[in-house]
Amino acid sequence: MIRYDALDALPVRSALPALTDALEGDGTAVLVAPPGTGKTTLVPLVLAGLVGGGPARRVVVAEPRRIAARAAARRMAWLLGERPGESVGFTVRGERSVGRHTRVEVVTTGVLLQRLQRDQELAGVDVVVLDECHERHLDADTAAAFLWDVRQALRPELRLLAASATTDAEGWARLLGGAPVVEASGVAYPVEPVWAPPARPVRPPHGMRVDPALLAHVASVVRRALAERAGDVLCFLPGVGEIARVAGQLGDLGDVDVLQVHGRAPAAVQDAVLAPGRRRRVVLATSVAESSLTVPGVRVVVDSGLAREPRVDHARGLSGLTTVRASRAAGRQRAGRAGREAPGVVYRCWSEAEDGRLPAFPAPEIKVADLTAFALQVACWGDPDASGLALLDPPPGGAMAAARSALAAVGAVDSAGRATAVGGRLARLGVHPRLGRALLDTAGAGAPVVALLSEEVPREYGDDLAAALRRARRGGDAYAGRWTAEVRRLRGVSGESERPAGWRGPEAATGAGAEPGGTGAGPVAGAGGDDGLAGLVSALAFPERVAKADGGSYLMASGTRAEVSDGSGLRGAPWIVVAVADRPAGKGHARVRLGAAVPEDVARAAARALLEEREEVHWADGDVVARRVERLGAIELAVRPLRDADPALVRAALLEGLRQEGPELLRWSPDAVVLRQRLAFLRAHLGEPWPDVSDAALYARVDEWLEPELGRARRRADLARIDAGQALARLLPWASGEAARLDELAPERITVPSGSRIRIDYRDAERPVLAVKLQEMFGLRRTPAVAGVPLLVHLLSPAGRPAAVTADLASFWADGYRGVRAELRGRYPKHPWPEDPAAAEPTRHTNARLRR
Repeated sequence: MIRYDALDALPVRSALPALTDALEGDGTAVLVAPPGTGKTTLVPLVLAGLVGGGPARRVVVAEPRRIAARAAARRMAWLLGERPGESVGFTVRGERSVGRHTRVEVVTTGVLLQRLQRDQELAGVDVVVLDECHERHLDADTAAAFLWDVRQALRPELRLLAASATTDAEGWARLLGGAPVVEASGVAYPVEPVWAPPARPVRPPHGMRVDPALLAHVASVVRRALAERAGDVLCFLPGVGEIARVAGQLGDLGDVDVLQVHGRAPAAVQDAVLAPGRRRRVVLATSVAESSLTVPGVRVVVDSGLAREPRVDHARGLSGLTTVRASRAAGRQRAGRAGREAPGVVYRCWSEAEDGRLPAFPAPEIKVADLTAFALQVACWGDPDASGLALLDPPPGGAMAAARSALAAVGAVDSAGRATAVGGRLARLGVHPRLGRALLDTAGAGAPVVALLSEEVPREYGDDLAAALRRARRGGDAYAGRWTAEVRRLRGVSGESERPAGWRGPEAATGAGAEPGGTGAGPVAGAGGDDGLAGLVSALAFPERVAKADGGSYLMASGTRAEVSDGSGLRGAPWIVVAVADRPAGKGHARVRLGAAVPEDVARAAARALLEEREEVHWADGDVVARRVERLGAIELAVRPLRDADPALVRAALLEGLRQEGPELLRWSPDAVVLRQRLAFLRAHLGEPWPDVSDAALYARVDEWLEPELGRARRRADLARIDAGQALARLLPWASGEAARLDELAPERITVPSGSRIRIDYRDAERPVLAVKLQEMFGLRRTPAVAGVPLLVHLLSPAGRPAAVTADLASFWADGYRGVRAELRGRYPKHPWPEDPAAAEPTRHTNARLRR
C-alpha cells in the first residue's frame, strides 16, 4: 500500500508541476533541491507514473555510489509498500534486484556507462535521472555527455534530468542545451557552528595518511558532543580505516550505539543507519552521507574536515585515492545534515580562520584522476580525444596522453586512438582496463586478484597481496563477502565463449606468437598458488611497476623507487610488483601499500615490452662511460663494458661533458686564455662580428670551432689534449676581414711612454687593466685606450706594488700624484719624483742610471 502520508510530506512536491512541464516541453531539466526534499525518491516515482497518475514510463536513476543506489531503491519501494525488485529495483556491480514489472531502476553511474556501451539507444528507457551531479564524479560526467549525444543523434524523445542538492545549475543547464532550471525549497533548520580545532597542531594529511592525533581529537569531540547536545551524532571521516580507528577510540559509550557506514559496510548495518534507532547513535561515515543518504535522528554533526579524492602522480606513474581538506561546499553539505529535522549543531575540527582558506568546491575528478578508464570509454564511444563531448570541464591534455599510452600498451586502442576489439571487451568488464587485460590474459583465473585490486583493500589485510588474497578466501567479514561476489561476476564476464579478436590467453608461456598489444604473460598453470597468482596478475596489470631489490629499496621499471614497511611480508623478496602505492610526506620515493612477490622470469615476461638490450654511452663521473646494458625499463639486468662504441654516441657523451663541465676540459695555454679574454672584450664593446665566447655560446657553436678534434676524441684525456687557443681562432671573423684587426683593436701589449711594452689584462671585459710603474707614465697626459675604451691604469710603486688606480691620468697628475709622491718619495729616494709629472721624462730606471 502506497504511503501517501510520507509522500505528501516531501517538500519537492511543490516543484513537480514545473518539473514535469519542463520535461514535457524541452525534454531536459535541471532540478536543484536540498537534501531530504524527496528529489531522489518522489521525483522518479512521479516520472514513472507510479504515483500522481502520470503516464507509465521506464525511469533509470543513476547514483554515484552503490550504497546510495541500494538505499534509494529500498526507500522508493518502501514508499510504494513493496519490496525492492517489484516496481522499483536496483542494479549495482555484483548485485541486481529487478523484476519484469520494474519501472524505476536505480543504478550506479558505472553500470549506466556499461549499459550505454552495449546499447547506445537505451531501448525501453524513457527518462534518465542523473542524481547528485554536484559531486562531479568522472563516471557521472561521462554518462551525462554520452546521454546528451544519444538524445541529439538517436533518441530526441529521451528525457534527461540532472538533479542535485547543490550544483552549478547554470553550467548543467548549458550542457543540456539550455535546459530549464527548477528549484525546490526544503525545510532547513538553523545549524549552529562550533569551532573545535585541536589544542596542538597536527600534521596535514598526505597520501592516505591521517595524523593519529587528529583522529584522537575527533573522537574526543564526539564525546564532547554527546555530553553537550541531544540527538544522534553523525561524524564525517575520510575513509574506512579512519572510521575503524575512531570507533576503537570511542570504546564503550554505554547506551549509545556506534555504527559505521561506508561502501564496505554490510547491508544490515546500512539498513540500521537509514532507519530510526531505538537508542542514541553515533554514526561514523565517509562522504557517502553528505547528500546521497538520509540518516534520521541526527541533530549533531562532527566534521573532521577531511575527504578522500582520486589523484594521479604522472611523474611516478602512480594513481589512487589521497586524503585532502574538504571544500567549503562539502562542509556546508555536511553541516546541513544536523538541521534536517530540527535545529542542530556542527562541531568543526578546525578553526574559523582556517575555514576561509579551504577550497570553495571539490576538484572535478576529470581534472585530477587517472583518465585511463575514461579514455577507453570515449574511444569506444567513437570520440577518442573527447573533443565532441558535452563536458563541463575538458580532460587535461597530459592526462589524456598518458591514458592513451596505457591503453595502447594493453592493446585497447590502435595508433589513431580508436578502440580495438580488445578495448571494446575491456570497457564492458567493469574494472580498470589494466586489470581487465590481466583478467583476459589469465582466462579468468586471475579473477580473485583482480577483485582484490578493484577496490580499496582493508588496511588490516596488510601490504602483501598474496596474504590479503588468503585472508579474503577465509571470509568472515563484509569485505570478503563482497570480494566473493565480485570474483563470481568477473569469472562470468571473462568467459571463453566471448573472446574478442586480439585476445591472448595464458597458454602463451614464453610470449611466442603474441598478439599486438598483448602482455606476453606466462602460464597460469604452475603459477605457485596464491603467491604465484598474485604476482602474475599484478605484473600483467602493472608491468611498469615490476621492481627489483636495490640497496634497501626497490627500483621499479618505471624508474620510481619504492619502499616496503619493516614488518612487510614482501621484505627480502628479490622481485616484487607494486600494485598500490603512495608517496610519504617529504620523500621522493613511493611507499608500497599493496604488492606481490614475483619470480624474475614472470616479471620479464609480463614487462617484456620494456625489455631491451642497448649500447649506453654517456658522461658519468667525469669521463665517457661505454657499456652494453640489458634493461627492464629502468632496471639494469646485466652490464658489460663496450669497447667499440658508436662514434655518434661517444660524441654525444663528450658534448654532455662539455655542457656539464665547460670548455675547461680542453687544454688552455696562457696565450689561449688571453685570446678568449680579448675576444670577450671585443664582443662586449663592439658586438658583431666578434664572437660570443661564454661557456654557453661556445657549447652552442661547438661544431664550428671544435671540429675535427672533437670527432677524433674518445674520452676525457683526448679532450685535455685539444689546443683550445688554436680551436678558438676558428671563430674569428675571417670572412669579413675583421680578424686582421684583432691586434689593432685588442692588442696583447701596449707601448707606454718609457718605451716598455706592457701586457693588458683583459680579465674584466668591461674595463681592461694596464698595470705599469708610475715613473714609466711621466709625460703622458691622456689615458691610453683600446677599441675606444680607456684602460684602467694601475700605477705601481718602484717595488711593483699598487700605488694608485685611475682612469683619468690628467686628473691624477693634477690632484692625486702629490699625495702619492709625499708617501713614496722617502721610501724610494733613488727613483725620480718630479714636481710636475705631466712634463717629466718617463723612465724605467733610478736616478743613478739617469745620471750616467
